[in-house]
Amino acid sequence: MFESLKPIPADPILGVIAQFNSDPRDHKIDLGVGVYRDEHLQTPVLSSVKQAEEFLLASETSKAYIGPVGNSQFNALMIDLALGADHSAKSEMALVQTPGGCGALRVAAELIKRAYAGATIWVSDPTWGNHMPLLGDAGIQLKTYPYYDFETHQLRFDAMMAGLVEVKKGDLVLLHACCHNPSGADLTREQWHAISDLAQLKGFVPFVDMAYQGFGEDVASDAYGLRLLCEHLPEVLLAVSCSKNFGLYRERVGAVALKSAAPQIANSHFASIVRGIYSMPPAHGAAIVAHILANKVLFEQWLSELGCMRERILEMRTRLVDQLRSDGAGGRFDHIQHQRGMFSFLGLSASQVQDLAQNHAVYMVESSRINLAGLSEANIQPFCQALLSVM
Repeated sequence: MFESLKPIPADPILGVIAQFNSDPRDHKIDLGVGVYRDEHLQTPVLSSVKQAEEFLLASETSKAYIGPVGNSQFNALMIDLALGADHSAKSEMALVQTPGGCGALRVAAELIKRAYAGATIWVSDPTWGNHMPLLGDAGIQLKTYPYYDFETHQLRFDAMMAGLVEVKKGDLVLLHACCHNPSGADLTREQWHAISDLAQLKGFVPFVDMAYQGFGEDVASDAYGLRLLCEHLPEVLLAVSCSKNFGLYRERVGAVALKSAAPQIANSHFASIVRGIYSMPPAHGAAIVAHILANKVLFEQWLSELGCMRERILEMRTRLVDQLRSDGAGGRFDHIQHQRGMFSFLGLSASQVQDLAQNHAVYMVESSRINLAGLSEANIQPFCQALLSVM
């Protein structure tokens, strides 16, 4: 039976990782991977995380099942982190723990299919590469709306709003809460208000993907759009990841949430969906996050560590633009300094990206999206020289 299966091309990002790992050159630079790296190009375990793990090691008394909805303390604290402790919509939120943001997106897609099988999810062009398979493989119809201008490297907000006018009542619009992946071009507060008004007018449901809370400006500012939508709209769907802001990539910590008039019913469906897919989420990572969020000292330490990660990325953005200007690039890459999060586009062709890999040991995905956290004081100058040599 299984001989009928055909080979599937490798995931583009995973393919870049494989190419980088097989390159023997000592000066190679990896700008394709989607994880934070420090100045030494390591992905560290946060000190707040280590202390939480030490607490868990000393105090944990059981490895029994935690159930489909996950860690109840984590769930309550994640609502506070996403909305703020005093938000008026907290009592209308259903939220369950999931295996990372990917798990949250897939559970959300299954909930959408149960609620309205004819719904379409509208995603930005471009968007994170895994959005399409995670949502589409659940059997949901997908369409795109304009978002990013690859020529000007600006957000196409007028075109975006014109595209969203076509969205029908009962459809969902996937929005990146902050640090848009892959472009780094974020919505302003005024633009969030305009989207909220349009959602009220058209009757579509915002579906917010918040994978980088704290990596843009700060924890509260990065959730501004989400909190606004939850304040003004009857229904908002949310997928959250703790991979980046807690550095818990391999622990798979996330949450899916729905603001609605019947959160208990939504939670019962979340639990039913989870039971039929993976039964229950892993416990360790969520216990770490819950302990950090519940402990005032560790929470403040985590905020400080998160701030250091954010500031390093912002510093690399500034250093990159300054170095390229110094090397004669003019203002071609100035957009990088004004964007947020780990990613930005360079605006290179596929052949230029290939040239960088083959002749300069500089690796990135074919779209020329780069991870700014892959740069350091040691490699930023050779990277700039390599970049300008292929232009």
